[in-house]
Amino acid sequence: MNGTEDSERELGGDDAVAAEYVLGALGSEERATVARRIDADAAFAQLVDRWEVTLAPMANAYGSVEPPASVKQAIDRRLFSSTAAQTVEKAGIWSSLAFWRGLTVAAFAALALYIALPLVSPPPPATPAERLVASLAPQQSDVHYFVVYDARTKDIGLSHVTGARAPDHDFELWVIDGSQPPQSVGVIPAGSNVHLAVSQDIQQKIASGAVFAISLEPKGGSPTGAPTGPVVAAGDLRDI
Repeated sequence: MNGTEDSERELGGDDAVAAEYVLGALGSEERATVARRIDADAAFAQLVDRWEVTLAPMANAYGSVEPPASVKQAIDRRLFSSTAAQTVEKAGIWSSLAFWRGLTVAAFAALALYIALPLVSPPPPATPAERLVASLAPQQSDVHYFVVYDARTKDIGLSHVTGARAPDHDFELWVIDGSQPPQSVGVIPAGSNVHLAVSQDIQQKIASGAVFAISLEPKGGSPTGAPTGPVVAAGDLRDI
């Protein structure tokens, strides 16, 4: 199965479930149910594998992120005192009774700190998700897109699943923030996997919980700055 074949058929049933599982668009309970089915249903597992191959190009634009080295150093400092470290060096970690006693005390201390800290200091402000995903499902049409938004690279990746655009027309992506008028992200280029840059204004709308919608517009996009054609697909964003 390739991206062209996927975009030529209507997505539904197990096909849609497998695709949304690969993309990470399912809730935790739904994802756990699908994971159990993958283990028990060989045909469904093969369908998931094919979608992983189809959607893999969307990840090519995003690099992996390593946790800072300071994270491990902070954990080491909290768990192991300098005295315990010296004892381990002399006697060996596995034979050091002092080390294990010290580790037990440190573990209890860490647990007490974990419980008490929220009571004596307010929690830190929530960090906005760096990567979000949306399944833009058909709205009285056969148009379906998967979308990945990366706040770090200010990029939106779109994977075209189904639905052909009409002759002399384009699909245009919009962001809708509450009751505010829709704002255009841009005309969606033709192709199975494409990307759109994101302006600072649109980044703020996405961070505040905006949703995506796709409209069918004249070639080149809406001439008015607002949607003029029918909304063919829409969906909200979720954390990855």
